[in-house]
Amino acid sequence: MRNAWIRHLEQVAGGDERIFLVVGDLGFSVVERFAAAYPGRFLNAGVAEQNMVSVAAGLAREGYFVFVYSIGNFVTLRCLEQIRNDVCLHNLPVCLVSVGGGFMYGALGPTHHLTEDIAAMRVMPGMRVYVPFCARSAEVVLEEVLGQCAPAYVRLGRQAVAVENVDGCGLVPVRKVEAGRAHTVVVSIGQLSADTVEFARREAADLFALCRIRPLPVEDLESVLGRYRRILVVEDHQLEGGAFGALAELSCGRWCLEPCCVKGFLLEGGREEELRRRFLRGEGPL
Repeated sequence: MRNAWIRHLEQVAGGDERIFLVVGDLGFSVVERFAAAYPGRFLNAGVAEQNMVSVAAGLAREGYFVFVYSIGNFVTLRCLEQIRNDVCLHNLPVCLVSVGGGFMYGALGPTHHLTEDIAAMRVMPGMRVYVPFCARSAEVVLEEVLGQCAPAYVRLGRQAVAVENVDGCGLVPVRKVEAGRAHTVVVSIGQLSADTVEFARREAADLFALCRIRPLPVEDLESVLGRYRRILVVEDHQLEGGAFGALAELSCGRWCLEPCCVKGFLLEGGREEELRRRFLRGEGPL
């Protein structure tokens, strides 16, 4: 997913001189082409993430639309004060782009697990929050982010199941059974796993991917989710504050929502797929 995103950023940057990419001494094998093509609009800020975000804010004040790319924990939790004070309180066009959300870097242990970033970013002033679910979704998100000069957060994962027809960043249909036949719907956030697709098939459930968490696509959600008796929300994020929390706030008890989310923290490492299966706790096992 990150490769598709950076290639698209490189293409768009050719016609948009506002675009500036800042990285935190990582992303190599991914960012070199951008750096070579636009050396005047690329900066490796080193292992100094708090300073990196402040530098990005300064560049944004000079007229750039800045993309800050790093591992999830480093570009969110480590520099939360700079995000709030330097970027969000000034409503600057800085887009924080993370890789490694959820258990993507599971083998590196709890310091590299990231299951609370959506909650943290949702409460930042004026911050838009996106969780693409496939490579094409990541490209569409980039286009929407550039359409508004305001802060944004994009969490990139791996592409597990590809979806070619992605119309916008709202609620995207992935699998639908015969009209009116499904009583259960699965709302998947982030990378679309084969386990989730198989669960929807086994349960004869409709399956949607939700990409924009803030602001929510309220009209789409209101028109779609009210049709179902059971709504299962799948995300590799803590129960509190993530997409399930956002949907529960919108629902105010009107919808029958069930979480398949992370509950608590774990002091161990492991393969991403194994950790997702073990620690996504829901009413329906995936």
